[in-house]
Amino acid sequence: MQPGDRVRVERGGVTNEGVLLPSTTRDHLVVKLDGGYNVGIDREAADVEVLESGVREVDPAAETDDGDATSEITFDDELPTVSLISTGGTIASTVDYRTGAVTAQFDAEDVLRAVPELAGRANYRGRVVANILSENMEPSIWRDLAAAVAEEIEAGADGVVVMHGTDTMQYSASALSFMLDSPVPVVFTGSQRSADRPSSDNVMNAVCAVEAAKADHAETLVCMHATQSDDACALHRGTRVRKNHTSRRDAFETVGAAPLGLIDYERAAEAGAEGDAADAAVEWNREPRPRGGTDGSDAADDGAVALAPDLDGDVELVKFTPGMDPAAWAYLDDKDGVVIEGTGLGHVHTDLIPRIEELVNGGTVVAMTSQCLDGRVCDRVYDTGRDLLDAGVVEAGDTLPGTAKVKLMWALANRSDPADAMTRDLAGELTEESRPWR
Repeated sequence: MQPGDRVRVERGGVTNEGVLLPSTTRDHLVVKLDGGYNVGIDREAADVEVLESGVREVDPAAETDDGDATSEITFDDELPTVSLISTGGTIASTVDYRTGAVTAQFDAEDVLRAVPELAGRANYRGRVVANILSENMEPSIWRDLAAAVAEEIEAGADGVVVMHGTDTMQYSASALSFMLDSPVPVVFTGSQRSADRPSSDNVMNAVCAVEAAKADHAETLVCMHATQSDDACALHRGTRVRKNHTSRRDAFETVGAAPLGLIDYERAAEAGAEGDAADAAVEWNREPRPRGGTDGSDAADDGAVALAPDLDGDVELVKFTPGMDPAAWAYLDDKDGVVIEGTGLGHVHTDLIPRIEELVNGGTVVAMTSQCLDGRVCDRVYDTGRDLLDAGVVEAGDTLPGTAKVKLMWALANRSDPADAMTRDLAGELTEESRPWR
């Protein structure tokens, strides 16, 4: 029997029928059932009958004697080069058929084997920066990731796709938005549902991300499903995106505006198959930053990537809630920066204001954001807000709380006046304040 054969497997009184898939171990058979799910079956004492040979071409991988899968990536001089950088997550995961758990363990080449639809769209280079579920992401890995992206661009990549777990993707996309001034696209993508599920979004997200990495822009984006259907992917600016649902495929949203762009999946599939430019599939809602850094950025003069990877890790994001004990903030005494997620306009209980003033007087930069998804903080309307300003709080406008934390980490390490930096737009995270017409 070979991968691609239709088989019937009996073991322990249970019969499964489907297409045999390549296995990452010698101990298990992997069968794709007709319903779309995969099942892992212990090879020991399994009775396998081949019903039909070669009914499906599973992937271009060849299985070696030790059970490992290998692939050959061919290069076409007429295609752009896209670097695939893996940090783990569901898009780069497989099922451990011993426990049934989804585990982040694929590298970039595994993704190419798992998503054969990527073939012919670009030349690919792959590297693994981390192999973690995204809840284990840390600032040190952001630095490694930013350095890896910069190295790939310096080596000639026309675009970079970062495969990342969805739960903390918005933080990593924000971090790279501040740490990198890139002349080419940097596109984050992931998957809400693992590849063994019929409703998996990994193929469409990966295809659209590659097309976005080939397009004419130099943004750091998050590329994920725009709707629950397989019709389009949304392109969200890395500093304005938020995951707003635990499991829906269209979980990601641009806060306060429409996504920066959309990729029509059918047109993307056609463009890839016919070798057309990726922009044929992209519809921009607003003008993106142009490829090559021609907007006067640090990367403008020679198209080189600029890297500022330093971060101050001594920053906390805290949330105000009614009835909270001011003593709960005692651990903030030695922090270099604190971002508060306050109420609508950016308020906290008046009993907390003296505590905040102590932090500011001790040298801590304290920035205020809002619990609301839309709108900006304004501490000049009510007495509480004016007292917060008098205490030294910095208004972060409509910067998202998570983005504000990452921004303050970066500003403390790279700007002489980090408090002032929190009031200015550095990477599309802060929209200009609306003013009355005069």
